[in-house]
Amino acid sequence: MSNREKRRVVITGIGVITPSGVKVEPFWQSLLEGKSGIGEISIINTSDQSCKIAGEISDFKPEDYMDKKEARRMDRFTQFAMAAAREAYNDAGLTADSVEPERFAVIVGSAAGGMGTIETQLHQVIEKGYSRCSPFLVPMMICDMGAGRIAIEYNAKGPNMAVVTACATGAHSVGDAFRIIANDEADVAFAGGSEAPITPISVSGFAACRALSMRNDEPQQASRPFDTGRDGFVMSEGASVLILEEMNHALARGAKIYGEIIGYGRTADAHDIVSPAPDGNGAALAMKAALRDAGLSPEEVGYINAHGTSTPLGDIAETKAIKRIFGDHATSGKLLVSSTKSMTGHMLGAAGSTEAVISLLALRDQMIPPTINLDNPDPECDLDYVPHTARKVDGVKVAMSNSFGFGGHNASLIFRAWEQN
Repeated sequence: MSNREKRRVVITGIGVITPSGVKVEPFWQSLLEGKSGIGEISIINTSDQSCKIAGEISDFKPEDYMDKKEARRMDRFTQFAMAAAREAYNDAGLTADSVEPERFAVIVGSAAGGMGTIETQLHQVIEKGYSRCSPFLVPMMICDMGAGRIAIEYNAKGPNMAVVTACATGAHSVGDAFRIIANDEADVAFAGGSEAPITPISVSGFAACRALSMRNDEPQQASRPFDTGRDGFVMSEGASVLILEEMNHALARGAKIYGEIIGYGRTADAHDIVSPAPDGNGAALAMKAALRDAGLSPEEVGYINAHGTSTPLGDIAETKAIKRIFGDHATSGKLLVSSTKSMTGHMLGAAGSTEAVISLLALRDQMIPPTINLDNPDPECDLDYVPHTARKVDGVKVAMSNSFGFGGHNASLIFRAWEQN
């Protein structure tokens, strides 16, 4: 199909479970106020850990969203996915009669899956023997269980997948769901990512590869994208799930519409298992592909929600990539860029879908969320990153959201403010 033949896809529901807020409007308000969701780790013992900070969801109660008995048979990442899916479903005003089951897709991934379950069960078999391994180990640990559980809960019998592309997982999930609906394989889809990575092995592993910030004494200042003092990302947990819907299907049932997804690009660095390509080539190619898919020129984009993890190499590579693709527009004062990971931390597999939500809300309210903690900009990071304070704009109709993952996985999404035409 050509772009003109593809069906238009809109977003009609949002569910967020994040360190910066649960439910979409409190979450969004927290970001606009520049509040950090980072603090000291409390859900695991960090006495032997070099990194002691993360973005936790300390007041999450799975029984608020699902059956208590069933929740005990789910890893925390699946619980998050189910909770975010419920929020999105209700927000979209869907019912059992809203969509034919075989036209209802679920594309919800996770970078690491049930790490907490794996660690707990490993201790169990070491201490008590392999005969004491839980029969629920496998269905609790595998990365597709969020997607599987959501499909069961909502009788969604269409395409069902769990994307696993590290930190690009959430963005790839949204993009893949967009393609599935645009290509007439489904009418409605859950799309997003979920992660519960705050476990002893995960924290120590990311710390060992020097990916994490060690600013333990100043947790709320630890995530500082594009700042000279950045020393790594801050790990966070949570989930974000969106309801994507074919435009006419949404209009026919009178759904509210947050915005439209119009472009998706995906590439690989083919460079290194952890470090990004220094010249940002893979990231640039993803942005170029998304613009081509959307049929846009670079000058039509007004806001980029950057991957912006607060790592020394990553922030520079992304800046180079943006300048390569956007040229003079990047420094014209008409292209705003911010990293909301400065407030949410890095939700790994849920980061891309969370930032898709943020991009849509920025277009809806014509408010650009800030990059907090940007006190001393890196000279090599010289774009307008909206430091410290949210900025009111007028006439920004198109936003891009970037996600780049370990292994060199790149994804760029493009959203347009809702206009029925």
